Amino acid sequence: MGRERLARLHGIAPSYRPAPGLIRHIGDDTLIAVLAALGVDASTPDAVRAALAAHAVTAGRTLLPGTVVARPGRPPDLGSLPAGTALRLTTEDGEEVDPGPGNPAAHLPPGVHTLHAQAPDGRTARARLIVAPDRVPAPPGRTHGFLVQLYSLLSQRSWGMGDLGDLADLAAWSGRALGTGFVQLNPLHAAVPGPPADPSPYRPSSRRFPDPVHLRIEHIPEYAQLTGPDRRRADDLAARAGTLRADVLERGALIDRDAVWELKREALELLCAVPLSPGRRAAYCDFLAEQGAPLEDHATWCALAERHGSDWRAWPAALRDPRSPATARERQGLLDRIDFHCRLAWLTDQQLAAAQRAAREAGMGIGLVHDLAVGVHPTGADTWAQQDAFASGMSIGAPPDAFNARGQDWGLPPWRPDALAATGYAPYRGLLSSLLRHAGALRIDHVMGLFRLWWVPEGRPPTEGAYVHYDAEAMLSLLVLEAHRAGACVIGEDLGTVEPGVRETLAERGVLGTSVLWFERDYAADGDGDGADPDPAGPYGSGSEAAAPDTEAPAPSAPEARILAPEEWREGCLATVTTHDLPSTAARLSGEDIALRARLGLLAGPPGRERARARQELAEWLDELTRRGLLPEGPADEEAAVKAVHRFLLRTPARLVGVWLPDAVGDRRPQNLPGTWDQYPNWRLPVAAPDGRPLTLEELAASPRLHALMRELGDGGR
Repeated sequence: MGRERLARLHGIAPSYRPAPGLIRHIGDDTLIAVLAALGVDASTPDAVRAALAAHAVTAGRTLLPGTVVARPGRPPDLGSLPAGTALRLTTEDGEEVDPGPGNPAAHLPPGVHTLHAQAPDGRTARARLIVAPDRVPAPPGRTHGFLVQLYSLLSQRSWGMGDLGDLADLAAWSGRALGTGFVQLNPLHAAVPGPPADPSPYRPSSRRFPDPVHLRIEHIPEYAQLTGPDRRRADDLAARAGTLRADVLERGALIDRDAVWELKREALELLCAVPLSPGRRAAYCDFLAEQGAPLEDHATWCALAERHGSDWRAWPAALRDPRSPATARERQGLLDRIDFHCRLAWLTDQQLAAAQRAAREAGMGIGLVHDLAVGVHPTGADTWAQQDAFASGMSIGAPPDAFNARGQDWGLPPWRPDALAATGYAPYRGLLSSLLRHAGALRIDHVMGLFRLWWVPEGRPPTEGAYVHYDAEAMLSLLVLEAHRAGACVIGEDLGTVEPGVRETLAERGVLGTSVLWFERDYAADGDGDGADPDPAGPYGSGSEAAAPDTEAPAPSAPEARILAPEEWREGCLATVTTHDLPSTAARLSGEDIALRARLGLLAGPPGRERARARQELAEWLDELTRRGLLPEGPADEEAAVKAVHRFLLRTPARLVGVWLPDAVGDRRPQNLPGTWDQYPNWRLPVAAPDGRPLTLEELAASPRLHALMRELGDGGR
């Protein structure tokens, strides 16, 4: 019991509910490992008693917690301060403020301020005081837009994969010609360099900085200034990139991120050797000053990875510490390479700004919706630079539930909640600020991670993990604060196991949920469990070898899970028919999704039974659409059925309606097939026609099928 008590004191749940009426207790070995990752020794009864005693002493001596939160009508909880404790405040702008009696945050503007306390016995303390509005900004009216994986969107100007020039063009065209209000993207975070690079956008090296592989080389101003041999070399690289593009678009090749980056990297070396004009030099210096130490750390990791490999855990011991004297000396010797990687971050930031500007100028009320992955790669730049913030020897995942008896391990290290609180959530604040720089909205993958995450000790199966809780009030308040600073709305991906009260709390703070048509049913849950709803891929959804092969939710069946009427849907959501981790609508209608999973051995049961269940579910949906007058009676035409399911979304009160771009042209191939690694080309397919022929952005813009579908949304989605 002592170990369980110690676990609770550190935010670790000693049990969980995998399903209504079931309780699973966490084993001692797991509790010991998770506590150790938080710096607490619980290996023996004596160690547990000592840790409990130390916690009591620390709690008794602590004047203020590391971080306190206030919002309108809710003063900060400062605990039981001794009588006579003096308080003073320093705003985030450096202004000294007398807090006065009562609520010390009553007259403070939103921001992250500093609260100082001095007790009569001489004890002093300092806490970060987060003052946040109640809710994130709401979307500017009801609207619709595209969901797209940027790498899959090739134009005739791409260097073998979609880029930020293509993104700006998509936004400018769709906003003006189709009346779309947003474009939701896959994460554009910096990847761990290869070769081979992990193609999944959900296992990044850094979530704080974008990946320069997305740069449109010709849009960099210095490109026009290349002369002589450098110009000839750049032209040769562009010609080779044209061959890569043709391989994908005309010869059926997969998108080869490594090959694209090799060409772009060489071109960028040429461009970064061109002296910047005075104005651009000043803009670059401003960027460096604004980004500060985090950018220097990121660029240093990139430079060191070029020399020592991309797994910093295998570097010389002295270089594994970003603050060591050896690392400082290495920085001095790598100044040119560090500046190169800083320059790439700046160039990418500029093109992201240009894409958002193009979206807004095209009339989009939101524009770009960036995606925040749930975690980072254990060997990447963020974990090297912020080692104290991550729990060593732990990985996040999902526990066993009704849909996946083995649980999931996503291979991503979690943030330590105690370290976040002690720093005023500085890593989290910096991350949000970075992602919202050029965004009209932010999608948060596995938004439940703001409340708790399933930690799996290294070397153990995901069944032997435990939930670790975070300070959701602080995490949400900072999210609200940074969203207000950016004027952006927030979308939470809340599919999967959701503990009671989480969706309600998110809705209270104005965070939109995610509702996928095929899963919007009444599952008749009694509310006794942790809220296990179908989650097609887990929040990771990477197709990694770490993911379980049966993560797609089994098709629910009537009458236990009736289809929700459109008026029963929640208003505060992004409503979609499908996602990047699910079959395209055309594949679901044709049964090709089941055939693909059967070929790869991914079905949860015998193929015949799974095909029958899929046909039953599809027939139920087609009957529902016909009954509501959204689909003509008679044999279902595929294109008409795709229109019908989107008409259904328009009958819901959802604030945002998203169209999976491949659905608009009848693409049958999923971008990611959860549970596969090299058995399926996850994250490497271009958008294609029903026959599998890749389509360029120019062809998409001219597609009669796309225009016919988007006309359906034009009247109801605007």
